[in-house]
Amino acid sequence: MKIVIAPDSFKESLTALAVAEAIGEGFRRILPQAQYRLVPMADGGEGLVQSIVDATQGEKFSTQVTAPLGNKVSASWGMTGDGQSAVIEMAEASGLHLVPTDKRNPLISTSYGTGELISTALDKGLRRIILGIGGSATNDGGVGMLQALGAKFVDKTGKSLSFGGAALADLAQIDMSGLDPRLQETRIEVACDVDNPLCGEHGASAVFGAQKGATKADIQRLDAALRHFAEQVQAQLGIDIQTPKGAGAAGGMGGGLMLLPQVRLRSGVQMVIEAVDLAAAIADADIVVTGEGRMDGQSVHGKTPIGVAKLAKSAGKPVIAIVGSLREDYPAVYEAGIDAVFPIIRQINSLENTLQAGRENLISTAENVARLWQIAGKNALRAD
Repeated sequence: MKIVIAPDSFKESLTALAVAEAIGEGFRRILPQAQYRLVPMADGGEGLVQSIVDATQGEKFSTQVTAPLGNKVSASWGMTGDGQSAVIEMAEASGLHLVPTDKRNPLISTSYGTGELISTALDKGLRRIILGIGGSATNDGGVGMLQALGAKFVDKTGKSLSFGGAALADLAQIDMSGLDPRLQETRIEVACDVDNPLCGEHGASAVFGAQKGATKADIQRLDAALRHFAEQVQAQLGIDIQTPKGAGAAGGMGGGLMLLPQVRLRSGVQMVIEAVDLAAAIADADIVVTGEGRMDGQSVHGKTPIGVAKLAKSAGKPVIAIVGSLREDYPAVYEAGIDAVFPIIRQINSLENTLQAGRENLISTAENVARLWQIAGKNALRAD
């Protein structure tokens, strides 16, 4: 029997590799003779660099950059094994995990550090960049990133916009003449973990603002600011960033990236699937196990478990998801290829304790799933 374990990370708890190892440990307690293939996954957020570096025998580096609130942090990024491409996670420079819970505020948080990472890759001579834009703390439409790369955004007095999503409401003039000229010859492939538009009820602010610290009033303000930004981009540059799928990813970073010369938005999980050759791994598998920290109705919009499930279903494989927690609308994933979902939280507890118990809860739940799989196999043999 071959079992492929291909989960995403559990945000703020465990890396994708740690999740895969914990699931594997639980399964081995019941099915020790099975062959296991662990394939840590990502969909554009945390884990993208590690997944692609591992898959290509690449190399990792570290660079000092500007964090979402303006302080300095050390951010990791990667280079593929052939030395031709940079792999960057926005979350490393502009991620939610870099901001303490009580200080999260997308009105003022910036994506400037992500632009600094891109510039570092250009300094290294790399002209292809794989950029994952999940897990951000920002809602600034990628303007901070663009500022770091030489673009100018000013208000009606000619003053440069301050950091944060709220400042976009004051945008009067866009000047791209100072943009780093090396970008003209640089392909940027953007790994999106969602397909949301920039604005509106399904846009960046409405769907993701609250988890970044925005109040209901803040969300309305941020959405209006992003809409104004999009209108100015359309009027001054002739680029539509308001309606394309993925423009709302990472607080509008997907839209902001469209101002760069050679950018292509792609499904993040599909990019990782190709990089790790997941199709080959599951070709002779008996079961595929995936997972993520929280599964809900949004999971069907480009998240890792659904990408894994669709590929597995195309090969006729059963798919089980083991997840940190569920929201009431999670049954939508059953229509997208998931056969069964198992949450790992066993009792009501504080968030801190729940995150710390993630590994043990994963092992226990995986063991129970393996027991169920074993029973199903025995019953199938009896039926024969």
